[in-house]
Formats: sequence, C-alpha cells, structure tokens
Amino acid sequence: MNKARLTPLWTKDFLIICLANFFVALIFYLLMTTLALYAVEQFSTSQSKAGFASSIFVIGALFSRLLTGKYIEVIGRKRLLYSSFIMFFIATLLYFPVNNLGLLLVVRFLHGITFGIAGTALSTAVMDLIPDQRKGEGTGYFSLSVTAATALGPYLGLFLTRYSSFEMLFAVCAFFSALNIIVILFAKIPEAYLTEEQMQEMKRGFKIYDFFEKRALPISMIMILLGIAYSGVVTFFNTYSVEIELRDAASFFFVVYALVLFVSRPLTGRLLDQRGANIVIYPSIITFSLSLLLLSQARTGSFLLVSGALLALGFGTMMSCAQAIVVKESPKHRVGLATSTFFICMDGGTGIGPFLTGMLVPFVGFRGMYLTMAAFVLLTIILYYFVHGKNVALKKQFSRAA
Repeated sequence: MNKARLTPLWTKDFLIICLANFFVALIFYLLMTTLALYAVEQFSTSQSKAGFASSIFVIGALFSRLLTGKYIEVIGRKRLLYSSFIMFFIATLLYFPVNNLGLLLVVRFLHGITFGIAGTALSTAVMDLIPDQRKGEGTGYFSLSVTAATALGPYLGLFLTRYSSFEMLFAVCAFFSALNIIVILFAKIPEAYLTEEQMQEMKRGFKIYDFFEKRALPISMIMILLGIAYSGVVTFFNTYSVEIELRDAASFFFVVYALVLFVSRPLTGRLLDQRGANIVIYPSIITFSLSLLLLSQARTGSFLLVSGALLALGFGTMMSCAQAIVVKESPKHRVGLATSTFFICMDGGTGIGPFLTGMLVPFVGFRGMYLTMAAFVLLTIILYYFVHGKNVALKKQFSRAA
C-alpha cells in the first residue's frame, strides 16, 4: 500500500487555514474586479489610472511579502498572522471615507500590505501541515480555497455593483474580514523549529538573496509574466463584458473557472507528484494562451465560458503547481522565504499588469489587448524550458539511467 496515501492531509488545522485563506482571497477578488469600475464611475479617471487603483493593492502586497518572507520565522508565524488579520480588517474600514482618487490609492496600498503579510503567513503555515509526499496534491487542495473565492468574489462583486452600491460592497468586505479574525483563532499555527545558526542566518544580512530564495526564483520568474496576462482578465473583464454586451454570461465566467479548477487541481497535483513538472507545466501554458485567444474573439456567451474553463486549466493549474515546485526545490528552514519569493514574483506581475495592459487598450482595444497577451503567454514556454524544464528532463533521464 502507498505510504503517501496513509499520511493524513485533511486535519482540522489544514481545513481552518484553508477557510481563512478563502476569506482573504474572497475580499481580494471582490475588490480587484470592481475597483477599476469604481474609480471610473466615482472619480471619472482613465482606464489606465483605474487599473492602477486595482494594481497598487498588489504592489503593497509585494512590498510586505519582501519583508515577511525574511522575518516570519524570527517574529513567529502565529503572532504575525493574528496581527495581520486585525490590520486587514481595519484597512477594509478605510474605504468608507475615501472621496478622491489619491486617497483611494493610499488605502489600496495599505490594504495590500496587510494582504501580503496574511497571505504569506497562511501559505507558509499550511506547507508545514502538508506531508512531504503529497506536496503537489495538498497544495492543489489548499489552492481550491482561492478557487472558491475566484468564483464567488467576482460574481458577488458584479451583483453588488449592479443591484446595490459600492458602500454595500465595502461593508461586505468588512464583515468577512471580521469573521476571519474569529475563524483563525481555532487553528493551531505550526511554528518553524530553527537551529541557532539558522535563526541568525534569517536575522542578518541585507543582500538580495537575504530577501529571496534563489532556488525558488526560476519558476517564480515565469509567474511574473503569467501574472501580467492574468491581471488583464481580472481587472478589465467587467468593463470588457459590458462593451461586448455579454454581461449576463460574464457573471458566470469565474464560476465556470472555479468549477473546472475544483475538478482539475487535485488531479494535476497528483500528476505533478508522480510524473514531474513538465507533464503539467507545458500544457498549462499552452492552454492559458488559448483561453486568452478565445476571450479576445468572444462574441457569444458560450464562447466566453469556454475561455473561462481553459483559463482554469491553464493559469489556475500553473499557479498551484508552481507553488508546490518552489517548496520542493527549497530547504525546509527557508520555506517561508521560498513562499514569499513565489508570491512576490506573482504579485509583481499582477501588480504592474493592469497598468501595462491598460496602456494597450486605447491603441488596440480590449480584444487586441487579450490577443496580444495570448501571444505573450505562449512565448513564456521558451523561458520555462531554459530556467526549469530542461533541468527536469535531465534529472528524469539521469534517474532512468541509474
């Protein structure tokens, strides 16, 4: 009998952390998919600046992850997680008095900082709860908490902005944030057990590799590029669906995305554990590119929803499998740093993405922007081959020869 199957995965603490991660991601998607529209309607700003109102949140997250990854084990995961959840709640309350674009950018940046700390602490803690033999599978299941938020967040955001008000949207975010503070109290947060030498290593130094795990960088660089393309979908999809008169079908886009991920992620996670990265990553990149191509040409609701399904098999699969890869490649006492490195890179792409893709829209339109991103994503296959894929293939050949 396979010993990996006997190692417990579905513990109480694992489930609670998954639930807490769901609430954090839900608030992220509620705001990420509506803030561009909010900025345009409330402050009459351009699409590029509206995109920046969304992306500056991710820039704040990137900034905080940079420090969190280095000092999480020094400060303590539990202490950092609890304090970040309280600050996250306070940040949701700051949206109510916003009355100009400049103040909105400040609030978004501060909210992003708290999001980055909470997300890094949650992901680091859960990696200690997942058995080593089931990292791909466990990470896939943990990522489903974000998948559920991906389905509910945009749908709820579209519903609230269409039938209620932005004030109600902010109130819902504040409620879920307060609820999450209660939820996390029931979980036992695993702390890292570091030697004195390892602890001193984490404390000292201000060189570039003191803030990044170099073994996590190759695959994380791919996520920068894919994050840019994905941000164009998340940020401008609401506006695009109105322009092409498919708003009703668009409300189910992320629901389809989530449903496909619920089926595919556990399967692709196991495939990663058993057969290696390449058999999962190459098809994922191609499928992501195809989803953007279909999105750029969508003229019917069914076409739009097929694009959502392919987005799940492409970017959705890539995100969870890439996270599992960086943890597997990194030393155990630097898992927190590896996790933050992964999210820094993905947040970096997602953060700058709305601004860059928003700059394309006035020249080529939304369809042209998504078509350009499809070609952009397809080209990342070349980079993946040189930074990671080639090494995976060589290791496989070597193991067969041995």
